Amino acid sequence: MLRGRHTATVDGKGRLKIPAEFKAALQEKYGSDFYVTSLDGTYARIYPFAVWRAIEDKLAALPSMNKAKRKFLDRANFWGQTVSMDAQGRLLIPSQLRESADLRGEVAVIGYLNYLDVWTLERFNQHLEAEPITEEDEKTLSDLGV
Repeated sequence: MLRGRHTATVDGKGRLKIPAEFKAALQEKYGSDFYVTSLDGTYARIYPFAVWRAIEDKLAALPSMNKAKRKFLDRANFWGQTVSMDAQGRLLIPSQLRESADLRGEVAVIGYLNYLDVWTLERFNQHLEAEPITEEDEKTLSDLGV
């Protein structure tokens, strides 16, 4: 499982050094191939390729004219690129996404069980403030047994 927040660095060539806490889990369970994308260009989402492939399979089962499917794929493909982790545990963040999300230097890498998000710390703090947990969220989580 990928959990917690760890600090990492995006170097001058646009490579993210995966934190050691995530690297071992990723290599053991998923290997070295990933799909790096975003839905809005404010952060990078890193899917192990097996996880991304399962999403593609679900999307492929939907009609081609499904509007939500097209919107999702428009964004995921615009920002996305298939990448491989190198021997030093680095992944290349696509240049267009890296520029849009301002991913350089120190960044926050956040685990979401089977994928990672990469944010500048300032943007993630803004995101948390803009999206507080509401009573409705708490009820939904309670109903799910969380």
